[in-house]
Amino acid sequence: MMASARTRQRMMSAMALIGFFMIWEIGCLAFGVSDLILPRPSQVVAVLWEKFPLLWPHTVQTLKTTLAGFAIGVMVGVVIGVAIGSSRLAYDVAYPLLVGFSSIPKVAVVPIFVVWFGAGTVPAILTSMVISIFPVVVNVATGLASTEPELEDVLKVLGASRRDVLFNVSLPRAMPYLFASLKIAITLAFVGTVLAETVAANRGIGNVMIIASGNFDVPLVFAGLVILAAMGVSLYLISAWLESRITGWAQRKGDMAMV
Repeated sequence: MMASARTRQRMMSAMALIGFFMIWEIGCLAFGVSDLILPRPSQVVAVLWEKFPLLWPHTVQTLKTTLAGFAIGVMVGVVIGVAIGSSRLAYDVAYPLLVGFSSIPKVAVVPIFVVWFGAGTVPAILTSMVISIFPVVVNVATGLASTEPELEDVLKVLGASRRDVLFNVSLPRAMPYLFASLKIAITLAFVGTVLAETVAANRGIGNVMIIASGNFDVPLVFAGLVILAAMGVSLYLISAWLESRITGWAQRKGDMAMV
């Protein structure tokens, strides 16, 4: 029963997506919309097929850069989140600074990275990293703060040290929060990478899109958007799959059925 309901749900989702693209295609044809304004899906697919050999190296570059920045951002975010969630002093000192830095538009940070490290891959990795840190920090700190004080008191009475409580109780209970942040951070990481690639790189999908827009090649710009969306959705689904396998104990049955 559950499997059939899941199948019906996925079929309905697929039909809705197909219907969306059909309406897009028919609407452009019916109203004579120029491809300089909004290319048809068939035109975007044709560009992807025709220029795939050109786009593939840039796709790999963007993916590698994003994964590198995302991985570093997650590691840094977990460390800061654990510190903030475990220490009131660290919370009072680091959290305001982190919120302030997160409020700065990342497009203003890219030129600084270019001055420090030069144009290329490093500014893109760093931009992807800094944009991924904040959601990880907030969720990890929230997960640690959700540990019941009564449970900590019982463990301390039984002789557990503060470190034992952290690694055996608080961090495992924070895992659902961590994976929730990963699904957010991975999409933000692509934003940071593409932003840096449009400003200070000669490779990557962002660079392809900025050159295509300068040449008024709008179908190629949309092709780049499709590639970015496909990579983002794929990594999001991988994160969701890992979440269901590692933190399935914290999920409701309905949530697991959707993964």
